Amino acid sequence: MNRLPKASRSYRVCSVGRGEKSFAPFIDGRKIFRPYWHQALRLASTATSGGAKSGLGALALCLVLSLSVTVARAAEKSLNQITLMTHDSFNLSSELVAGFEKDNGVKLRFLKSGDAGAALVQAILAKDHPLADVFFGVDNTFFSRAIAAGIFVPYNSPLLAKIPAHLQLDKENRLLPVDFGDVCLNYDKDWFKKHNIAPPADLADLVKPEYKGLTVVENPATSSPGMAFLLATVGRFGEDGYLDFWKKLRANDVLVAGGWEDAYYGHFTSASKGDRPVVVSYATSPPAVVHYSKTPLAEAPTAAVVTPDNAFRQIEFVGILKGTKEPKLAQKLVDFLLSEKVQEDIPLQMFVFPANSAARLPEVFVKHAVVADQPVTLTPAAIEAGRDKWLEAWTTAVLR
Repeated sequence: MNRLPKASRSYRVCSVGRGEKSFAPFIDGRKIFRPYWHQALRLASTATSGGAKSGLGALALCLVLSLSVTVARAAEKSLNQITLMTHDSFNLSSELVAGFEKDNGVKLRFLKSGDAGAALVQAILAKDHPLADVFFGVDNTFFSRAIAAGIFVPYNSPLLAKIPAHLQLDKENRLLPVDFGDVCLNYDKDWFKKHNIAPPADLADLVKPEYKGLTVVENPATSSPGMAFLLATVGRFGEDGYLDFWKKLRANDVLVAGGWEDAYYGHFTSASKGDRPVVVSYATSPPAVVHYSKTPLAEAPTAAVVTPDNAFRQIEFVGILKGTKEPKLAQKLVDFLLSEKVQEDIPLQMFVFPANSAARLPEVFVKHAVVADQPVTLTPAAIEAGRDKWLEAWTTAVLR
């Protein structure tokens, strides 16, 4: 999920590769401990000097190298590590991460793997040799694909008791809900006031003559909110009617941007020098604008359209990857992500709503955020079955 605006990254991220900027040699992919590798180099020269000493030197070299690898492995074992694979937008306060590490005697690493779809594909391809212990970032648009891949194991976290039933989509608890957000129209309040035009209150308004050339959306083939908005139109107008809506929207001069950042910061009048006062974004975008404003704002300069059947709800899940060597720690990590302290950190880190109903919302959310009471709903199975054909038909109708 794209977030607004970009927050500073405060967590540690591990690299997929093993490249380390060090001149210490490696044995079986492991760095030789410095107390030993200098001795190993000296003994190596003895081993190549010939005569009886060469055999002793070679033997000594093998013993030192063996010892160094043993020590390295023992050191690794003494400090447990657990890896959370996630999308690029994941963020969490460093203080909370440090607290989890201290409480559990573990090193928590984050493996950023692109957007949610790309990260899931990597996890599925690596299912026989998992890249991490826990995966965060599967949303309901990829839910069925993730479940069908068989890469997650069930975990009945006790904290599920604090999460509303409508967010819990997996009866076997292989994927547990962490947060949710509504993708919807956002509009520039000041622009509509200055032009004496009523702001849109419904998706159907966008095809009216007075809204010609006012809207920018994201390409669903390359953008998560773009796909969510496409699904919102399918759910709202049905499979038989969503393309008619898009054809009318195209005739009304809709602009299609490649991604959320381009749409919001490149064309939306409230955030750029663009000429589009209506953009597809999140219901939590207005409080984000207030939170990051350089000058205090009494109210948000933008508003979200969350009237019935005009927003699509994205739910993000966490799951324990099958094949983890740290199942108990993986369960603790899941519980950590569902805990009230983390759930209360999530809104201002990723600008989504916490799944845990006991979590308190920050003041800026209480004052400026809205939740769709009646979002568009499509089952994960329906999304999985229809996504590709809807996308292909949309591309033909809107871009060609």
